Amino acid sequence: MNLNELRDRAYKTACEHGFHDRELSNEHHLCLIISELMEAVESDRKSRHFDKEKHKIGEYTECQGWLTNEEKFINVFNRYIKDTIEDELADAVIRLLDLCGLRKIDIKEFSEEEIDDLSESCNGETFTESIYAISTIPIRYEYEYGCSFEEQLNYMLLAIFGLAKHLNMDLLWHVNQKMLYNELRPMLNGKRY
Repeated sequence: MNLNELRDRAYKTACEHGFHDRELSNEHHLCLIISELMEAVESDRKSRHFDKEKHKIGEYTECQGWLTNEEKFINVFNRYIKDTIEDELADAVIRLLDLCGLRKIDIKEFSEEEIDDLSESCNGETFTESIYAISTIPIRYEYEYGCSFEEQLNYMLLAIFGLAKHLNMDLLWHVNQKMLYNELRPMLNGKRY
């Protein structure tokens, strides 16, 4: 997986949609990343999981002739992907990628062994505990280990991919789907920031 290519794409889309029209702090961006992780917790609490089979059927049956391919994609996304755990984790990854793009941070290539180790670290933890551990990486890794901001963001990404593997989730597919969706959204995705 080339996360630096995804970083550049996420950053470009965020710029085109007005997310970087003014300078905001790292803490602002981290708070928005953590808010996506908290939305994943809410999705888990509501048992909102992606159903691949329903999605495939939805793609096949979404055939209203008057809709463009983009409109069909948006309809299927909204019905079968939006607001699922997978979607919210993809949002967190995209926000991390965007922040790395904004701050010109290189994302290291994660080995399968590193992802496996992070996946195994989720054993015995609830989903919420795993999300808490990821959310606290910036503060813990700065003060406990003296990690740079670049290292903190890389560890957060690695931890999310480890959790996704633990959950048997194709997170890269979801990141790509959400990036396509985001590219079709209005300025600031219809929000204030």
